[in-house]
Parts: sequence; C-alpha cells; structure tokens
Amino acid sequence: MEGVTSGIRELLPVLRDRAQEAEDRRTISTETVKSLAATGFFRLLQPARFGGYEADPVTFFGCVRDLASACGSTGWVASVIGVHNWQLALFPDRAQQDVWGDDPGTLMSSSYAPTGRIEAVDGGYRVSGRWSFSSGSDHASWVLLGGIVPGAGDTPADFRTFLLPAADYTVEDVWHTVGLRGTGSNDIVVAGAFVPAYRSLSFADTARCVCPGQEQNPAALYRIPYGSIFPNTITTPIIGMATGAYHAHVTHMRDRVRAAYAGVRAAEDPYSQVRVARAAADVDAAWLALTTDMTELMTLATAGQKLPMRLRLRVRRNQVRGTELAIQAVDRLFENSGGRAIYTSHPMQRYWRDAHAGRVHAINDPERALSMYGRGEFGLSVADAMV
Repeated sequence: MEGVTSGIRELLPVLRDRAQEAEDRRTISTETVKSLAATGFFRLLQPARFGGYEADPVTFFGCVRDLASACGSTGWVASVIGVHNWQLALFPDRAQQDVWGDDPGTLMSSSYAPTGRIEAVDGGYRVSGRWSFSSGSDHASWVLLGGIVPGAGDTPADFRTFLLPAADYTVEDVWHTVGLRGTGSNDIVVAGAFVPAYRSLSFADTARCVCPGQEQNPAALYRIPYGSIFPNTITTPIIGMATGAYHAHVTHMRDRVRAAYAGVRAAEDPYSQVRVARAAADVDAAWLALTTDMTELMTLATAGQKLPMRLRLRVRRNQVRGTELAIQAVDRLFENSGGRAIYTSHPMQRYWRDAHAGRVHAINDPERALSMYGRGEFGLSVADAMV
C-alpha cells in the first residue's frame, strides 16, 4: 500500500492548486479522478479478485484525510466513491460482475436517503423518483440508491440499496451550495427502472455482517458493519479539512502582524498559541479515536470473532464526536485568523465552508448516535442499521 499512500502525497500540491478550480466548476476535474485512479486509491477497498488491495480501512481513511487536507471537495468525493467498492463487494457475485466484469476501474456514486418509490415486481423491483446529494455522480457510470420496499401484511418493510447503471437514470445539475461546491453532488432521477433482485442489498444484512458477497470475498474487511465503515467515510474528510485548515492557519500566523495590537507578531500572542494548541488537540483526538476503533474492528474480524455491540456503538459515538471536534477546531482557527481570512483568495474560508457543509450530512447527527450509545450503556436494546 505504500505506493498508493506515497502517490497520494505527491498529488497534494496539485490538488491544492486545483481547489479553486473545483469550486468554480462545481465538480472536481476528470484529470483529478484519473490521477486518483492512477495512484491505485480506488482499489484500496476493492476485492482482490478484481485487482483490488483489500486494504485496512485505516490506510484508506489516511489517504482520504490527506486528500481533504489539500482540497475538501476532492477528499469528500474520493472518500464516498472509494467506499462504494467496499459495499459492492457485499452484493451477490452477479452484481459485482455486472459492474467490474469488463472494467474493474468502473466507479459508482450513491444517494442512500430513501426518497424514491420502490415496488416489488416479478424478478426484482421497479424503482422511480429523485435522490439528492450524489457526490461525484459526474464521474460514475453506476449508482447506489437507498429505498424502502413496503411490507405486505405482517411483513416488515425492508430498507435496501439498489444498484443501477447510467442508462437507467439521469443526473440533474442542481449543485449550487455554500460549501463542498466542488463535489458535484447532483440529483439522480429515475423513471421506472427495473432492478433485478440480485442488484439489491438489504441494510439488515449489512448490519448483521452477513451478506451474499462474502462467499466470493471472504476477507476480514468485508465482515465489518456498514454502520462502522460508511459513517467514518463522511467524518474522515472533515478531519482532513480541519488538518488542512490547521496547517494553513499556522503558516499564515507565523508572519502575520496584528496591527490592532501595536504591531505585535501574531505568533507571539499567547492567546493565539493557546487556540492553536486546542485546535491541534481536537484534530488529533478525532483521528486517534477513528484509527483506534478501525484497528480494533479489523483485529476482531481477522480473528473471526464477533464484533460486540458495545464496540459498534462506540465507533458511532466516536464518529459523530470526531466530526464535532473537527468542526470545533476549524471554527477556533478561523476565528483566530483575522480579517484577511474572509477573502476568497484565502484558503481558510474554504476549509471553514467545506467543513460546515460536511457537518450537515445526516450521518453526523450527534444526538441520534449518542442516544444509541447511551441506550447500550444502560442495557437497553438498540435497533439501527447504522451501527
């Protein structure tokens, strides 16, 4: 994996230079996607039988953090598109062959909020409606869509992911936002497409860590809960943005002179020093918790042991807290940067906007995740697919 991580690091100066271009275009460039693919990044979580590396999630998340530290939009798109290769590995083999059989480099976007209409029909499902926030959809030729299959009689409803090729949907350009402007997170519109049953996956199966794709992909990586992997796919770019903001802030403040304070150098201001220390501690704490949790999950999965619910709840607790800590750090750094930081030419304002845009993703709802953790600690049952 060292070749991938070193390749990502070599890309960072280029991505930093392209950050404003991504904002202006409202999507990252094709050149950037090709450069990411050339490093092998998208293969990190892909099954080995399709040329993937089946890498430890910490390696994947480390690359995402680095990417987001240079360009928040690039880090975000890379993270969500990159994790789809992990999820597709859980689908039945036939679905994997549909996507990767001819081209293992095929990419997928997603939108999981069940906003469309799903109808069970002979051999599969009829899918229609509109799904929003499909990051990187400009660069994908398949999409993963969340939907609820209504139950019949006493049968409970089933929340599933449906896999559709580009021919079955259209991408509608609606992405005009204050942050993460370069992610191209446009709407997906589907008009009554048929999705065969094998191209769907139940969230209940991902929560139980028992999925059809594990027969062909038995690696420990594919025995980790969706509710542990995907939420951190959202938090990690935000930690990366906070990391980038931190370095931009320190570089800016080293030479800044505070005219309002009799020409004192900002670096010599003890209050600025304390704020920097607090921000650094928050970012480090967020990253340490994430990597510790992923390492423990992988250690247990590799040993073939059951992943205890208390650990899974802790992962979600630390995930939402990681986002909170990263946002707290970005806010403190932005507030300490002075008036120049509000100019569009200054990177601090973009890190601040991008981080706050990422914060409002539904998976970052702190009360929901923290309440689940509290229920578990008090011995109450927890039933949620995102654990």
